[in-house]
Amino acid sequence: MADLANRLEIEDLKENLRAVQELLHRHQVVEGLVARQDMPRQDLVEQLVQKQHLAELRGKIERLHPADIAFILESLPLEERLVVWDLVKADRDGEILLEVSDAVRESLIASMDSEELVAAAETLEADEIADLAPDLPEDVIQDVIQSLSLEEREQLRSAMSFAEGSVGALMDFDMVTVREDVTLEAVTRYLRRLDELPGHTDQLFVVDRDQKLKGSLSLARLIVSDLEFEVGTVMIPELISFNPEDKADDAAQAFERYDLVSAPVVDEAGRLVGRLTVDSVVDYIRESSAEQVLAEAGLSEEEDIFAPVWDSFKNRWAWLAVNLVTAFIASRVIGAFEGSIEKLVALAALMPIVAGIGGNSGNQTTTMIVRALALGQLQAHYWRKLLKKELGVALLNGMVWGGLLGVLAWMLYDSKALGAVMTLAMTLNLALAAFMGVAIPYVQQKVGKDPAVGSSVLITACTDSGGFFIFLGLATLILL
Repeated sequence: MADLANRLEIEDLKENLRAVQELLHRHQVVEGLVARQDMPRQDLVEQLVQKQHLAELRGKIERLHPADIAFILESLPLEERLVVWDLVKADRDGEILLEVSDAVRESLIASMDSEELVAAAETLEADEIADLAPDLPEDVIQDVIQSLSLEEREQLRSAMSFAEGSVGALMDFDMVTVREDVTLEAVTRYLRRLDELPGHTDQLFVVDRDQKLKGSLSLARLIVSDLEFEVGTVMIPELISFNPEDKADDAAQAFERYDLVSAPVVDEAGRLVGRLTVDSVVDYIRESSAEQVLAEAGLSEEEDIFAPVWDSFKNRWAWLAVNLVTAFIASRVIGAFEGSIEKLVALAALMPIVAGIGGNSGNQTTTMIVRALALGQLQAHYWRKLLKKELGVALLNGMVWGGLLGVLAWMLYDSKALGAVMTLAMTLNLALAAFMGVAIPYVQQKVGKDPAVGSSVLITACTDSGGFFIFLGLATLILL
């Protein structure tokens, strides 16, 4: 059922995107036709046509959720994106800016003046403004701070003080607290006076007069318990809590492991300072996963698919330069064996197989290790054991698939020696791939770098050059 609902949601998103694109296209076509006509009151006609189509487009957009509007904005070229953005109601600007990707957010902010940016930020909570702050001009941030209440200013400064990737950077300050010496009836009356509960409220936090966390009162327990009971008698005194300095990765794992909806965040003195909710954690996991995929491909940051050529070039050039160097090295390895290749043309046909299989195997190893590191499953003293295991897998794969390819090479070229070279080269290159697949993330972690960054580029470079050298070197020694 969950998969079906997800597919239907994706189809709805695509349908909304198609509808917006169709309206934009119609607007552009009619606008072009009117502009080419020479008629009385042409300006008036053009204005009426524009208003008609833009009103229809605005009506379509206003019915969508901010996240759906963000998806549409990310899917449109810059010119069309700005047309849609101008139609968004001002009181939704802030929500949508939070939903779009960093790259697209930059293009939207660049099209807004200071007053529009301040107005958009003022519709957000302090923790949400902190998420947006790195992309806003300094003068806009100062204007926003001046517009906040004293409590909100302190919350904003607190949220902005925490490092990216920490629990403090993800927590929000909107929560409901109660005392342990009040009755459940009093708590119920208090909740009824609120306009609404903060999003993802599944529990109330129990604190003392110094705001120190004492426990939690779940809404489910509040509903089924006798209203004459005091909070202290039905609360849960022990619950999972986090410190603002804790790693967001650790918190995400705890949310997944214990199926949490919300959790309190306390300072060193045990005082409640905020809460972490599942929606923030899910957003963090999604962003981290996207960054890891990009990093493995050698992209330094998320890229707007419709970004200017120069911006895309700056994002991609570094690892392409590395790839160019490694490709040149691989070509020099092949060049060193030109004589062998000339004498036995079969080598030219077979050597890409050895390099390709090695690269695939190495990427499998690296991907598994990077994931284990992200989940905190790989401790320092297990690296040696992991290397032995991966070498064992590589040798087994080498004997099985290398042996199969060796037999095929023997049958195709009627040479047992060539088949033996193929088997041995495959086994050795898979062993090299396993070693590098472990070594690359290990070294990157040791020097304080993200193990995912450029891992696929590096492993492919090693297995290509190494595979060519091993295969052609063995062929030269054994066959020629």
